[in-house]
Amino acid sequence: MWDFVNAFWVGGLLCVIGQILIDKTKLTPARVLVLFCVAGVVLAAVGIYAPLADFAGAGVTVPISGFGFLMVNGVQEAVAQEGLLGALTGGLTASAAGIAAAIVFALLAAAFAKRRDK
Repeated sequence: MWDFVNAFWVGGLLCVIGQILIDKTKLTPARVLVLFCVAGVVLAAVGIYAPLADFAGAGVTVPISGFGFLMVNGVQEAVAQEGLLGALTGGLTASAAGIAAAIVFALLAAAFAKRRDK
């Protein structure tokens, strides 16, 4: 039960931070997304993101910051197994399922959406 509560409030806090950045600064939504992704990478690199992911679960692994965390973990595992070449392949290997799912769902949405001329 508390896992759901923690995921809800931590994920909601991330969304609030993103909305405040969009509303109160001149950052565009695209720049906020990049900022969150880079923050996920940096927090994973310094060892803060993994305990946060254990605490909040999907509340921090589903948002875009979780993508940065996933990339760091993939690169670390690939470098440990394959050496320096893993730095180039690890992130894509770790995120391949998510990227493929995004492409499939985008194609499905495009297939069933109504066209409108602008």
